[in-house]
Amino acid sequence: MPELPEVETVRRGLEKLVVGQRITAVDVRYPKIIIGEPAKFCQTLNNKKLLSIGRRGKFLLFNFDQNLTMVSHLRMEGKYFIRQIDQPLEKHTHIIFQLANGQQLRYNDVRKFGRMQLVKTDQVQNLPNLRKLGPEPLSDDFKLRDFAIKLSHCKKAIKPALLDQTIVVGLGNIYVDEVLWLSQLNPLTGCNELTAKQVANLFQNIIQELTAAVKAGGTTVRTYTDAFEHSGKFQFALHVYGKEGQPCQRCGTKIQKIRVAQRGTHFCPQCQQVPS
Repeated sequence: MPELPEVETVRRGLEKLVVGQRITAVDVRYPKIIIGEPAKFCQTLNNKKLLSIGRRGKFLLFNFDQNLTMVSHLRMEGKYFIRQIDQPLEKHTHIIFQLANGQQLRYNDVRKFGRMQLVKTDQVQNLPNLRKLGPEPLSDDFKLRDFAIKLSHCKKAIKPALLDQTIVVGLGNIYVDEVLWLSQLNPLTGCNELTAKQVANLFQNIIQELTAAVKAGGTTVRTYTDAFEHSGKFQFALHVYGKEGQPCQRCGTKIQKIRVAQRGTHFCPQCQQVPS
């Protein structure tokens, strides 16, 4: 599933390609992607001008005029492409936005798990899936003191805590494994067992890792591409994710893979020991 760096990279690409365009028609070919009535979705978007594209966690926010926002979650395989109107439709193209300049913004999703919903722009933050989200890790809202307090009150292990999006948003399986390796923390370590020094180190590593991943255009492990159909490059900088059986880059011990919170989890048993 695309994580914060991938969604942010898609946002930046789409911002260059479609902001300022007006929607002249919408063709919904797989109605289940739309939350709500598909016919109303198409009718409401007709003749709306796209003013900006934002992001909250892993959600894309297409902000139109007349106080209208389309909230889009890519889930595992969702992608947006720009195409000329006469180009053949690719397999798995499920939503087509006709633009006033004659191009099409096409939404492609192999697994059909992605979702789109129209809401009033001033009500976006009241959506249940967005209201519970924690601070953005690459913004001034992400503060060490608040992060430390939340962890001290959390009884979960550190990996599932970082995955649940309420303490901080945007971290998925890949980047949690990476920041825990960088911080030399075992994924099963209890949040309330962390020292102040460990929390501060983890805080900085989250910011630095996500900043580097965004700069590299995200991580392509399987099929992710950005709006220009470019693969990410951060997979070449991964230290632990997907490296089961390979030597740890820090100490040479073989990387292990276990299940934590029902997710495949990679760590170094020497560098990332559970506190005794």
